Amino acid sequence: MRQKIIVDVDTGIDDSLALLYLLASPEAEIVGIASTAGNVSAEQVAANNLAWLDVCRAPAIEVALGAAEPVAIPLRTTEDTHGPHGVGYADLPKSARPLSDRSAVQLWIDSARAHPGELVGLCTGPLTNLALALRLEPGLPRLLRRLVIMGGAFNHPGNTTPTNEWNVHVDPEAAKEVFDAFGAAPRRPIVCALDITETIEMFPEHLAALAERAGSLPPELVSATDPAGTRSAAANPIIRHFSDAVRFYFEFHQHYDQGYLAHMHDPFAAAVALDPALAVLRPATVDVELTGTLTRATTVADWSGMWGREPNADIVIGTDPALFFDRLITRVGDFARALYPAEEVR
Repeated sequence: MRQKIIVDVDTGIDDSLALLYLLASPEAEIVGIASTAGNVSAEQVAANNLAWLDVCRAPAIEVALGAAEPVAIPLRTTEDTHGPHGVGYADLPKSARPLSDRSAVQLWIDSARAHPGELVGLCTGPLTNLALALRLEPGLPRLLRRLVIMGGAFNHPGNTTPTNEWNVHVDPEAAKEVFDAFGAAPRRPIVCALDITETIEMFPEHLAALAERAGSLPPELVSATDPAGTRSAAANPIIRHFSDAVRFYFEFHQHYDQGYLAHMHDPFAAAVALDPALAVLRPATVDVELTGTLTRATTVADWSGMWGREPNADIVIGTDPALFFDRLITRVGDFARALYPAEEVR
């Protein structure tokens, strides 16, 4: 049976690939996409989501606009990481699909109420929309079948400050509200933090394998020696846009001496949302620091019950990156080949 899933994203290069993974997965039924401000503005996120649906020739899927600002602080975006429009060098066509009349907050609430115990929630951006939804419907933790969050850093350096991760950094108050709300929930959220997602490293050979699987020509040969901003010549639009988005990410990571690679934070979280067996989990009580001078927005995990509070999260502590990339390449490659057969894109 297909899993009903609501996706809350700040699209974003790796959010884009999370959407592609879900669209390419036969067991996933996306009931709605909530657009959250984060990597870029909420309006740009929504435009990116609609454009990706067009590129993927997706059926009508509701895309809702989320809050323009975090719950308590001004919005900070990161075009230096994801490009001026959030999708790297990808030049996505402007979509004529309409935005939903519902807000992202109402989409969360209505979807959970319509499918009690069935809906999988996936959050790959700041938790603003979900926090606001919880204020209106505190029963959301009991209504959801499962919640998967990409965010936080525990036994690992941050990627925004020395101690905190980007999604939590953008809206720490929202993150705290979400974790607090799951303190007495029957099902703990699964948290994919930097500890694990920075082990999910995409390299140029993954792009080459993906293009080959899709039957896209010419071969997708991306190299650290290419001039910055080189564009893909792939005939298959999914491969071309995918490659152009990820190349920007490769260059970003190389600029910060991490190598010519890209961390696939959000596609990994999408894969876990559909199949938690991909992840080794450890329960913990998670809280978010809001007042520390140096540590504001840091996620803190009590692994051994020192606070005397029940665990409110299952943190991913292990996985098999090779298995994940095999699934990503197989699913998205086959999806791209089926949507754009070779004879159509010659």
